[in-house]
Amino acid sequence: MNEEQRLHLQEKVVEMLRTVFDPEIPVDIYSLGLIYRIDIDDDANLDIDMTMTAPSCPMADFIVEDAYQKLRSIDGINSVNINLVFEPEWNKDMMSEEAKLELNFL
Repeated sequence: MNEEQRLHLQEKVVEMLRTVFDPEIPVDIYSLGLIYRIDIDDDANLDIDMTMTAPSCPMADFIVEDAYQKLRSIDGINSVNINLVFEPEWNKDMMSEEAKLELNFL
């Protein structure tokens, strides 16, 4: 896979992550800053590090499964691995400006 192909897939991954929402928060997980790392290797295997707004998030399984199913649907992605991590600890400063505006943090 060349760099152009990798960048194209990465754009599709971000686009898809923007369709995944915590049912309790009206902002997508990418804009919330819950995605820490996106890596696509030469064989089009996708590896993501993500977190939750709180370690005890009751919707964690639902959110991870939703993200997994949507990412698996991207043409060109061979496999998807989502690592749920809690370091660094998430805070509202990780959110995009749009997310902060939507949630009245600005």
